[in-house]
Amino acid sequence: MQQSKTLFTPMQRIRIGYVLLLLVFSLFVIRLFYLQVIRHNDYSAAAINKQLKEYEIPAERGIIAVQNGDQTVPIVLNEIKYTVFADPLFVEDPETSAEKVAEITGGDVDKYKEMMKMDTRFAILEKKQSESVRDAIIELELKGVGVREAVFRTYPQGSLASQLVGFVNNEGEGRYGIEEALNDSLKGEAGRLKAITDARGVPLAANKDNVLIDPKKGDKTVLTIDLGMQQQLEQVLKKGVEDADAPSGGAIIMEVATGKVKAMANYPTFDPAAFSEVSAEDVGLFENPAVSSPLEVGSIMKPLTMAAALDKGVVARNSSYYDPYIYRVDGAAITNVQESGSPGEKRLDDILQLSLNTGATWLLMQMGGGEINQQARETWFDYMHNHYQFGKKTGIEQGYEAGGFLPDPNEGFGLDIQYANSAFGQGMTATPLQMAAAYVSVLNGGTYYRPQLVEYYEKSDGNIEEVEPEVVRDDTIDPETGRTIAEIMEYVFQSNHRVYGMPELRNEFMIGSKTGTAQIANPEGGYYEDRDNGMFAGFVGGDKVEYVVIVRVDTPKIAGYAGSKAAGPIFVGLANMLIDNFGVTPKTGQ
Repeated sequence: MQQSKTLFTPMQRIRIGYVLLLLVFSLFVIRLFYLQVIRHNDYSAAAINKQLKEYEIPAERGIIAVQNGDQTVPIVLNEIKYTVFADPLFVEDPETSAEKVAEITGGDVDKYKEMMKMDTRFAILEKKQSESVRDAIIELELKGVGVREAVFRTYPQGSLASQLVGFVNNEGEGRYGIEEALNDSLKGEAGRLKAITDARGVPLAANKDNVLIDPKKGDKTVLTIDLGMQQQLEQVLKKGVEDADAPSGGAIIMEVATGKVKAMANYPTFDPAAFSEVSAEDVGLFENPAVSSPLEVGSIMKPLTMAAALDKGVVARNSSYYDPYIYRVDGAAITNVQESGSPGEKRLDDILQLSLNTGATWLLMQMGGGEINQQARETWFDYMHNHYQFGKKTGIEQGYEAGGFLPDPNEGFGLDIQYANSAFGQGMTATPLQMAAAYVSVLNGGTYYRPQLVEYYEKSDGNIEEVEPEVVRDDTIDPETGRTIAEIMEYVFQSNHRVYGMPELRNEFMIGSKTGTAQIANPEGGYYEDRDNGMFAGFVGGDKVEYVVIVRVDTPKIAGYAGSKAAGPIFVGLANMLIDNFGVTPKTGQ
C-alpha cells in the first residue's frame, strides 16, 4: 500500500507557527499603539468624565435701579445668605447630625432627620442663613452636611414699586413685574465647576485639572421711574383711596414727549421681601392692575372719541348739534345723568364738560354720515384698535400684561348699541396703561410710543445699552386735533376744579381733565346699580402738555360720582406735586 505524503514538512510547520505567532504579536502591538497613542486623549477624557461632577455656580442677578435726579438709586439689590444642605449618601448618623444642625439653626430636628435619609444627593435643610450660622456648621465637620453661598433679593426702599418690580421666587425665577418680564437678562448665565472626585464621589477640590467656567452676572436695569415722583405718588394714592373708602386703586404718570412711565403704583400693595408670607387668597396683590386688569373705562373715553371725529373731519372745533337728551339705538335708550341738563343746542365743549353720553353717540353717528351703521362702527374700531392700540398688549416690560377687549364691528348681535356704548367707554375694556398711552399719543400731536419702563441696561462687561423711545405709529391723530382736545380738557378742569378739590386755579399752568364713573358689569347680565369705578384722565403742562395722569379707584363708597369725588382729589394731589416738585414749565409770560 502506498503511504500518503504530508502537505508540510516538520520544519515548515515550525516556521509557519513562528510566522503566525509573529502576526498575532504584531496585531497586539498595533492595537496597543492605537489605544495608547492614537486614542489616548479620547480614553483619557472618558476616564476623567466618569470622575467629574458638575456643580452650577449661580450668576449674580442684575440689580434694579430708578432715577434720582442725575443719579440712580437701587431699589432691588442682592444679599449673600447661606443654604445649609445635606448629601444623604455620605451622612453617617442622621439622628446625631440632625440634632447638631438644629442646635445652630433652631430648625426642626425631625425634618432634618428625614431629609438626611432621602434618596437624593442634595437635600436643602435651611435657606437664607447668616454668616455666623455658616461658620458654626463648618466647624461641626459633619460628614455629608455642607453650606453653600446663595444670593437673595433685598429691597432698600421697602415695598416701593413692589407690584411694578415683582419678586424672585425660591427657585430663582422672576415672578410678576419687571422681574418676570426681564428674567432672562436679569438672571445672567450660570457658571460651571467641574470637580474631579474619588471613587466615593468626594470632590478632590485641590486637583489642578478642575475646570471653572465663570458665571456671567445679569444686567443692571435702570428704570424710567423717578424715585421722588414714585414715593409721592404712592403717598397721595394711599390717602386718596382711604379717603374714598375704596378697597383699592391705582395711578400712572407718563411723560408725553417720550412715552416713558415716570411713576406707577397701586394700593394696597405687598412687601417683596416677605412675598412667601402672602396668603393664598391675597396673591392678587402680586399683580400690577395698571397693566393686568382691564376694565370698562367710562367717560374718560369721550375725549378719544371726539379726537377720532375731529381727525376724520366729520366735525370741526366750532361744530354744534341739537342734543335730544335721549337716543334710542337697537331698542335701548342712551341717556345722560340728570345734572347734564335738558335737550338743546350743544357744543363740543359741552360734550366733555357735561359728560354727555348722547354727545359721544352723536360723534359716533357723524363717523357714519349721520347714523350708527357699518361705516361708523368700522371707523371707530379702526381708531380704537389701530390708532389708540386698544385690544392689544402694549409690550411694556411687565409680566401678566392684558390686552383688553373690543367688540367686533361686524359680527354679533346689537352691534349698533355696542358701539354706541363703546363711544363713552362701556362694553369695551382697556387697562389704565393703555388709556395713558392713548392720551399721550393724542396730546403730543399724534405719536404713539410704546409705554416704556426701562431707561438703559448696564451689561456685565460694563457697556451701556440705551433704550430709545419706540414709535409704534406717528399719525394717531393730526397735531391740530391734539391741541383742540387739550384746549377743551383744560376748559373742563377750569369748570370743575373745586369739585375735584383744588380751591384756586393755578393759571400759570395748563391743567386738563376728564372724569369717568364707569358702571361695573354684572356677570349675570347688565350692570350693577350700586357699584362704580372712578376713573380720571388728566394732564399737566405749560405751553404744551408734559405729563399725562390716569387714576383708577375701585368701587368707592364716598358720596357723589366716583370719577370726580374719588379719583378727582388724587389727580389734584398729583398735579400739585408735579408742578411744585418736578419742574413743570409755566406758560410763557407767567
